[in-house]
Amino acid sequence: MANPHLLRDMTLFVEVARRRSFSQAATVLEMPVSSLSRRISQFEANIGLRLLDRTTRKIALTTYGETYLAQAIRLVEDAQRSFDDLVAQGKGPSGFLRVAAPTDFWAVRYLSEIAADFTRQNEHVHVHLDLHAAPVDLVQEHYDLAICTEAPREASLIVRKIGTLENGLFASPDYLSARPRPEHPHDLTGHEIVLSSAATRIEVGFQRGIESVSVNVGGSLSCNSLSLARRMAIAGFGIAATSLINVERDVRSGRLEAVLPDWSLPQTDIYVATTSRLVPAKVRSFIEHATQHLARTFAVTARPPEASPKRVPCVRAV
Repeated sequence: MANPHLLRDMTLFVEVARRRSFSQAATVLEMPVSSLSRRISQFEANIGLRLLDRTTRKIALTTYGETYLAQAIRLVEDAQRSFDDLVAQGKGPSGFLRVAAPTDFWAVRYLSEIAADFTRQNEHVHVHLDLHAAPVDLVQEHYDLAICTEAPREASLIVRKIGTLENGLFASPDYLSARPRPEHPHDLTGHEIVLSSAATRIEVGFQRGIESVSVNVGGSLSCNSLSLARRMAIAGFGIAATSLINVERDVRSGRLEAVLPDWSLPQTDIYVATTSRLVPAKVRSFIEHATQHLARTFAVTARPPEASPKRVPCVRAV
């Protein structure tokens, strides 16, 4: 005889196993910890095997639990996706969508447009954008998806490339007028470079056609934010490597100028990460919408923008 509670108990087990915590799983499932613990114990009793080893400090999967989890995740996610697809057929994607994203200028500028446009087309979806400078834990922090510029290292995540940012070197007119303008990547050794990592010197690769050059550059300032690097460059503190989309308005207004525009820097790939390939309709729809929007946006900024014919004085970022 089929167990009428099998799928429910399987779902409870998956949540606890993924988070390695009864309290965190109970919060997500909106049920008391005691009830959740009792249901898992009954589930194990029905199976006749222990799936979880419990201590006062942590929860660990047994060998049986590890094997069963892989199968249970597929079944639970498949059932959830089937349900979401059925609902979507009636009223379209729905639910609360939590998206983690970087604090970079392009994300702040374009994700607001993407999210607003998406909710106009999908009135039953609420999108919450959460900006973080550091990577997030999709499972522990309850995100549906994360948009990032570095591929996550967790092997359990499903990662898909959705765009590419073109990068370049930029500096203020005041900075460039005060010292010899670089004509070749090797000339950068005599300049102040706003570094992108916590180091006094880094190796930067350049390419022009079939010619490749690697240069060791240094500077007295470094940061992990493209937006902050942009502000430092505008203020005349040095040459910054940043995405073209990050500074297109500054170049057109004359606040920044491209340095070594004939040379290319390594591109920055943009990824979207989820915890599974079987995602709800709201997640699939948002990823598709964001991919199409970013493809159009980045196509426009694939080459360094030109300064306006009428140059304006160099001013500080506001």
